[in-house]
Amino acid sequence: MNDSANISSQQDDVMIRQAYEFLLDGYMQSNHRKKKDLIEKAFNFARSAHDGVRRRSGEPYIMHPIAVATIVSREIGLGSTSICAALLHDVVEDTEFTVEDIEAQFGPKIAQIVEGLTKISGGIFGDMASAQAENFRKLLLTMGDDIRVVLVKMADRLHNMRTLASMPPQKQYKIAGETLYIYAPLAHRLGLFAIKTELEDLSFKYEHPETYQQIEQQISDSAQHRTEVFDRFAAPIRERLDRMGLDYEFRARVKSCYSIWKKMTRKQVPFEEVYDLYAARIVFECDNEADEKRICWNIYSEITDLYRLHPDRVRDWISTPKVNGYRALHITVMGPDGNWVEVQIRSRRMDDIDERGLAAHWKYKIGEGVEDTELTVWLQTVQDILKHPEPNALDFLDTIKLNLFASEIQVFTPRGDLIALPKDASVLDMAFTLHTEMGTHCIAGKVNHKLVPLSHKLHSGDQVEVLTSHSQMPSPEWDKFLVTAKGKTRLRAALRHNRRTIINQGEQRLSNFLMANGIEMTGDVLMRIINGEQAQNKEDLFYLIGNNEIALSDQLLHSVRPQQRSLINKWLRNPFASSKGKTEKTADDKLPEVNTKNIYELKTENGISNYKIAPCCRPIPGDDVVGFVNGKNEVVVHKQECPRAQLYKSSYGGRVVQTAWAASREKFPASIHVEGIDRMGILQEIIYIISTNMAIYMRSLNINAHDGVFSCDLGVLIEDVSVVTNLCKRLKKVKGVNTATRG
Repeated sequence: MNDSANISSQQDDVMIRQAYEFLLDGYMQSNHRKKKDLIEKAFNFARSAHDGVRRRSGEPYIMHPIAVATIVSREIGLGSTSICAALLHDVVEDTEFTVEDIEAQFGPKIAQIVEGLTKISGGIFGDMASAQAENFRKLLLTMGDDIRVVLVKMADRLHNMRTLASMPPQKQYKIAGETLYIYAPLAHRLGLFAIKTELEDLSFKYEHPETYQQIEQQISDSAQHRTEVFDRFAAPIRERLDRMGLDYEFRARVKSCYSIWKKMTRKQVPFEEVYDLYAARIVFECDNEADEKRICWNIYSEITDLYRLHPDRVRDWISTPKVNGYRALHITVMGPDGNWVEVQIRSRRMDDIDERGLAAHWKYKIGEGVEDTELTVWLQTVQDILKHPEPNALDFLDTIKLNLFASEIQVFTPRGDLIALPKDASVLDMAFTLHTEMGTHCIAGKVNHKLVPLSHKLHSGDQVEVLTSHSQMPSPEWDKFLVTAKGKTRLRAALRHNRRTIINQGEQRLSNFLMANGIEMTGDVLMRIINGEQAQNKEDLFYLIGNNEIALSDQLLHSVRPQQRSLINKWLRNPFASSKGKTEKTADDKLPEVNTKNIYELKTENGISNYKIAPCCRPIPGDDVVGFVNGKNEVVVHKQECPRAQLYKSSYGGRVVQTAWAASREKFPASIHVEGIDRMGILQEIIYIISTNMAIYMRSLNINAHDGVFSCDLGVLIEDVSVVTNLCKRLKKVKGVNTATRG
């Protein structure tokens, strides 16, 4: 036994030493100042602190900090301070050492980063929404103090995702959900493109394992054909680049599995019809930064001499970089196979920054701590939002995500100042961006000297003048005109004073109403009413009552008082229990009453058997689904890709349960959208295929036809998703039908 333990310990030592040497080799090859002794000291300190502790995968715990430090060094490009912080990031949380101990050994800067990481440890999200929002707020606040805190946290999350296989399925859902909801867009906004892509793919892999494997296999199977097409496309371009005397790299970059799946889902097309599976990228060497722009446009000229240019898909991110610092010239040309091909043109310096984010800027600037202007502006916006946080935690997260996901447009003030705004931003967004008072008193705008309403959507290049009036007061209706996080936050702050008065009135009215009916207004009672009235929270409920949008009636009491159980409720069996014997009746009696028409036969890992199909995404058997336990102990079943499900996974991880479809003869409602060229008799053919040939029960039909084209929305009842897929394939074969997709 002792010999076996000794061998295992020796193997651990070899594995740890190899991982550490790999970290050190990468650091020594970088341009950072060589503080090898400091890193060695941090490694020995962390190894001693975590001695004897193992991860769920069985490997020594110290392997995780080493891996995080390696990502920080090799993939993000940070130096010794960040590497030491990464090695020490779990010491304060998991051992008896304190931040003061770290400061005494390694100085205040490393201690500050470790403290920032400890504050947001355990992932951004816990089990309660308010705690999640608070932790997320802490994460963003630390960005203003030292951006390296969030960069090390990003590396920590990336390694956790790479080793997620060792976690139980429910943990995988939760971690993948919050990664896709917050970490991936945050990586995108920070310019960490490679990390953002990997986080998306890994989240997709655990949320949709079968679909991920299928797309991965299809990419592999089509590789040879894709290479042949690219070689034909690239050959004449290479000749031109060689004649220019450039030292360059020209390659095809395949879309990620997640990006392909998003396009397939968004456009309702199979893998074979996703034509832009890859983008061509030209990366050239250039010693003089001042020559980069000229060379990019010279390459543009050579390519457009060879291939036809798509005039609406030229993106000049060189003259006007993206907010996250991204620079490149994108053009789209018609390839030899008749499909459009995007070509990205950039220098080696641009490529480095585009892939590795703001940390790579430091490689090209004097001094390690030089601030990036555009990132600083964004961080200031985030800080501004944090000073006026949403009272509702989920609203707060959504508000922040508006800034994380936003695609940018560039507009000008009358004085010529450049303002970056999200795509689809309005005049009102512009007003709030310039000043809060300007936003709250905005009455209209002048865009390119033309008078427009405050709801007018702006486009890149617009010159915008905001018109105000002191008599103008903000309205709740303005919220639908706003897309910027700052605008929404400022508007809600302005409306909050009046809202508070209405909330207090609503609370008093509800309390009096319940008291008159012999009911005490407890937390459980409030939760039942909130769920019954589909309010977001208790303040929202009080506001709706105070604003006379919810009537105090017998219907409201109906959601509070227990109802008589229906005999046709379908109960589920625990798939992990023995199939012998029936479920005990006492277990059923513990479940609350629900609307039976929305209950379907599913299975869950913990035996909960009270189900509702989410109306937002309406999953049917065959869809990848996830369950969320609501306030009534009902499991609401969503599609995995449903936006609300993504929010719940990231915000209420403890309430997410695995679900799977059980055998059932139930018919489920589904909708089919058909478009095509109108002709005599086409509608009869469609109806014949559905009702006669395929024996599918049709519930509704809505058809629109004009100028020779038609669109048709069909409501049908089916058993599972394969019937819908087969129906769409059959409909596409009808002469004149262009597309047939599930609605």
